[in-house]
Amino acid sequence: MSKILTDLNLARRLERAEGMANAAFVEARARLQPESGAQWIEVAGAYAMYDQPGSPCTQTFGLGLFQMPVPVDFERIESFFRERGSEVHHEISPLADKALLGVLGARGYRPIELTSVLFLTLEGRDRSVQETQVQVRLAREEEQDLWARTLAAGWKDIVDMPGLTDLMRASASRQGFLPFLGELDGRPVAAGGMSIHDGVALLAGASTIPEWRHRGAQGALLQSRLDYAVQAGCDLAMIGAEPGSASQRNAERQGFRIAYTRIKWALRQD
Repeated sequence: MSKILTDLNLARRLERAEGMANAAFVEARARLQPESGAQWIEVAGAYAMYDQPGSPCTQTFGLGLFQMPVPVDFERIESFFRERGSEVHHEISPLADKALLGVLGARGYRPIELTSVLFLTLEGRDRSVQETQVQVRLAREEEQDLWARTLAAGWKDIVDMPGLTDLMRASASRQGFLPFLGELDGRPVAAGGMSIHDGVALLAGASTIPEWRHRGAQGALLQSRLDYAVQAGCDLAMIGAEPGSASQRNAERQGFRIAYTRIKWALRQD
C-alpha cells in the first residue's frame, strides 16, 4: 500500500472534492428555491458560493491552492458577496500560497474559525463487519424528504438554524449526492451523506435522533459509507471536524488522520 503524503496535491484533491460538493448543493438550492439567489462562481481556481447569509456554504473554497489571486480577483470575489448582502468568508488550507497570509491581513481579514481536515486511505481496506442492530442503506429518490427530516431531527438539540430541514432537502437533491439512512427495526433513526469526486469520498454530516443514540448508529453509518466508497473505486475518504471535537476523535478511532487545519477568514465590516 502506497503511503499518501500531506502535500499540495493532496490538499488540492481534498479541497476540490469539498468545493464540488458544495457547488452541487448551491445548484440544488437554486433549482428548488430560485428566490434564494443561490449561485457560485470560479475565480482564480477558487469556488465562491452564495447560499444565504450565515449559511456554512456561503464562502470560498480552495483560495490560493490552484493559483495566487491578484487584487482584481479579490475585488471580484468581495463584490460577489457584498452584492448579495453577505459577509466575505474564505476557508484557507495551510498549503495554499504563503503570500496569501500577508494579502489577507492587508485587506482587513481576521481569522474566526478552525477546521480539522482528516483523511483515510481506502486502498486495501476490507469490507467491515457490522456489530450493531442498526441497518444502513441508501435512501431512495422518493425518500429524500424522509432523509432530510431524519437528519434534521438528529440535530434539533445541537444546531439552532431556521430552515434546517429545507437545507437538508436541498442537500439530498443535489447531483451525485448519496443519502444514507440508518434503521432500527425498520424505523429511521439516523442519517448521513456522502459525495464523491476524483476518487475522494467526502463524508457529510451525520446525526442520530436523540432517543435512539448510543445504539451504534453513527458507527454503522460511517462503516457503510466507507464500504460504499471502496466499492465505488475511491482511494481516499475525508471529513471535516472541529479541532478536538467528538467528531474528530471518532474519525481518528476509525483510522483517519489529520491532513491539516484550515482557518476561516472574515473580512472586517466597515
